[in-house]
Amino acid sequence: MNEPFSRPLLEWFEQHGRRELPWQDGADPYRIWLSEIMLQQTQVTTVVPYFHRFLARFPHVRALADAPLDEVLHLWSGLGYYARARNLHRAARLVREGHGGELPRTIHALQALPGIGRSTAGAILAFAHGLRHPILDGNVKRVLSRYHAIDGWPGEGGVLQQLWALAETHTPEERVADYTQAIMDLGATVCTRPRPLCTACPLAMDCAAHQEGTEREYPRPKPRNALPTRSTVFVLARVASGAILLERRPPTGIWGGLWSFPECPPEVPIADWCLEHLGQAPGEIRYLPPLRHTFSHFRLDITPALVSLQDPALTVLDGDRTAWYKPPESDRRGLPAPVIRLLGMLQQDEQRTER
Repeated sequence: MNEPFSRPLLEWFEQHGRRELPWQDGADPYRIWLSEIMLQQTQVTTVVPYFHRFLARFPHVRALADAPLDEVLHLWSGLGYYARARNLHRAARLVREGHGGELPRTIHALQALPGIGRSTAGAILAFAHGLRHPILDGNVKRVLSRYHAIDGWPGEGGVLQQLWALAETHTPEERVADYTQAIMDLGATVCTRPRPLCTACPLAMDCAAHQEGTEREYPRPKPRNALPTRSTVFVLARVASGAILLERRPPTGIWGGLWSFPECPPEVPIADWCLEHLGQAPGEIRYLPPLRHTFSHFRLDITPALVSLQDPALTVLDGDRTAWYKPPESDRRGLPAPVIRLLGMLQQDEQRTER
C-alpha cells in the first residue's frame, strides 16, 4: 500500500465520502455495472433518476436481455451517448447466453463484453467483490494528474500509460471498494475541474500541482479543433389525426437505433422531397424555429419543417423502419433529445389550437 496517498484519502472518505447513492445499496454487480455505464461522461445528479427508472423496469440482467432494444432506448432517451445503451443491451444478452445471467468475475471476461473497458471492469470487480483492480475514470485522471503534475493530455498514449501505472501503485491491497469510491468522490467533490477545493483536500500537502500553485493547469486539455457545423431539415410529416411520421435510424452512428424524423437535404425543396419519398405533395409547409444540437465532434443545425399530408395510406411504409407516431404513445420508442423537444412543441401547438 502506498500509505502517504491511500491512508489520508481513506480517512477523508470516512468523514466525507458519498454513501447514499442508489447503486451503493448492497454489492450487486448488475446495479454497479449499470451505474458505471450511466456515469460515463454524465454527472451523478443527471444519472440518479434514469438509474431508478431503468432498474424498476429491468431489475436484473435477464430482464434487460429479454427486453426489446426499443424499450431500452426509450428509457435511455435524454441521457445521451446512446451507444452506451446499445452496448449495455448487447452485453446483457451475452451474459444471459454465455455466463448464466451473472456478470463474470474476471477482468478479462468483463472487458470482453461490449462497452466495458478496463476502468469500468475494475470498478465492477472492486465494488462488487472487493478485488484489487485500479480504475482510471475522468475524476481519477484529474486527481493523479494534479498530485503528480503529469504534463500532457490524459488521452495521449504515453500519458495514459503513466496514469495507469500510478493508479496501480496507489490502489491498496485492502479496503479496495472504499478506496475506489474515495478517489472517485475526491475528484467529483473536491478536486473538481474548474475550482479545486485544495483547502479541503486530504492530499494537498503532497500534491505537486498544489505546491506549485498550478492546480488549474492539470490535467492538460485535449487539443481542440473548431467543431464543424452540419445542416439538415427535419421533415415533420403530420396527418389530420395528429400522427407524425418517424423513421428508425441505422443501428450505428449518430442516434443509432433511435426513432427520428425523416431528413431532407437543405438544398432540396421540401415539396419535391415529399413527392419522391412519401408519394404525395404536402398540403401545407410551415417552418418551426431552428435548433442546434451539439455532438462531441460536430454541431448540427436543424430546420424543422412541419408538413401536412392528406392520407397516410398513400405513404409507403416499412414496418421495421418507419411508423406513425402520435404522442403520447403507449408503445415505447427511443427518441433523441431534439425529437422529444419538437414533439413537445407540436403537442403544445395542438392544445392551443383546440382551445
